[in-house]
Amino acid sequence: VEPPEMPLQAEEWNRLKESFRSPEMFETVMFNSMIKCNSPIDVAKSLLTHVAKSDGDVSYNLLVKYLALCVQQGQTSEIHDVYDIMKRRFKVIESGAYNLLIRGLSNSDQWRMALTLLEEVKKVMVPSRTNYESCIKAASRHQEMNLAFELYHEMLAKDLVPTLDVLQAFFDFSRGMKGAELQKELFGMLLHLRENQIYPRKTFMWSIKLWFESIPGGNWRGHLTHIKDSGQCPVCNHQLEDSDLTEEEYNNLREKLVRDVIHGTDLFRKTSPQEFQAFQTFVENRLPFDIVIDGLNVSHINPRKMHCENLFDALNCLAKENARLLVLGRKHMLTNSSNWKRDIMKEMQNKADFFFAENISEDDAFLLYATLQSGKHCKFVTRDFLRDHKACLSDSLTRHLFRKWQRGHQIAFSKKNFLSVFIQQPALCYDCVVQTTGDTWHIPYKDTLEEKYSYRVPRKWLCIQRKK
Repeated sequence: VEPPEMPLQAEEWNRLKESFRSPEMFETVMFNSMIKCNSPIDVAKSLLTHVAKSDGDVSYNLLVKYLALCVQQGQTSEIHDVYDIMKRRFKVIESGAYNLLIRGLSNSDQWRMALTLLEEVKKVMVPSRTNYESCIKAASRHQEMNLAFELYHEMLAKDLVPTLDVLQAFFDFSRGMKGAELQKELFGMLLHLRENQIYPRKTFMWSIKLWFESIPGGNWRGHLTHIKDSGQCPVCNHQLEDSDLTEEEYNNLREKLVRDVIHGTDLFRKTSPQEFQAFQTFVENRLPFDIVIDGLNVSHINPRKMHCENLFDALNCLAKENARLLVLGRKHMLTNSSNWKRDIMKEMQNKADFFFAENISEDDAFLLYATLQSGKHCKFVTRDFLRDHKACLSDSLTRHLFRKWQRGHQIAFSKKNFLSVFIQQPALCYDCVVQTTGDTWHIPYKDTLEEKYSYRVPRKWLCIQRKK
């Protein structure tokens, strides 16, 4: 439906409604279309007035749609009016309407009204992340940083995870401001990035750099750089943290993974205890491996090639210096088919040990078990995030160790420009997370939107150092 460009009279709205295929849906569809086309407010208002006169009142849903259009256009006085009508007419305002009201008011000069609404929401439900972030941005924009931080901590206490967008706002609006407490808060946000292995995007990285350089009397300077393969920063010559776990950390992680992930999940719904027992025996008799490969996962890298060719290319890439390889496969790979050629499979079995699980089995637990049993040196290959397994771990320290181990041990393959050339992205010897010595900060950042996989760690860094 094309919304009219000018307000209409009652008979004109009636004519439009009668010509509409489903007249009972007319107002809803028309309002959706107005939001999409960003129609003038007076056009939407004329339809609202027409509905009120012909039906005696306006439904909650239509009011919310009108409110969405007002928020979209920053029509503060209209937002107020809709809120007054809602308060009078409805006992309960649901979360969608509160989201719109708070967002609309927080972007206006009456932003404190959004704080009042936030208090109202708290009486009936836990406010959403959006509610908090709208109010935080409003407070920051008006340089009320104490209030913004108070709301931020309240949000964290309710287990609401802040978006990078709101963290960036803190750095943007704190620029040039004095205060040890303020610095402590912002340093805390950088440590939040570290703990959660979050890599800021380029715009956020610039906000961090500009904030550091604006600290009065701070004497901080930031430079963009690439860390050397050795883990040394070319700007300040500082050696980044090692990605290796200590013996104690490694053993701790291995025990917890076996307990929480391998025996503590629904692993046996996807494989039988007998099959996993057979796998454990198979692994123990052949330990240690240098690299464990998720065969099925790697075989899908290049959709233009046969699955067995993809796996063969990957094995050729990895089978250097007599590395001992274990490939986790599925039984269907052994039946001669268009994707799995028997002669290629035979050739691969000369280069690596293969374990073929049932076709319904879960690979990841097998992968983690074989890698961890092989020792600290062993790497693994998969394009998976392994997010589910991190979530199964019972405490945050172990989750942190798991991510650190993953960063240092996961080898990634990617395809180069749709060609059949594989790029092997080796596991790094230094840890790719935000780190600080007090006088230096090193922050890895993502340059492009494509870098979305957790194993594909950024190669670009922001080095910030305080000049003496």
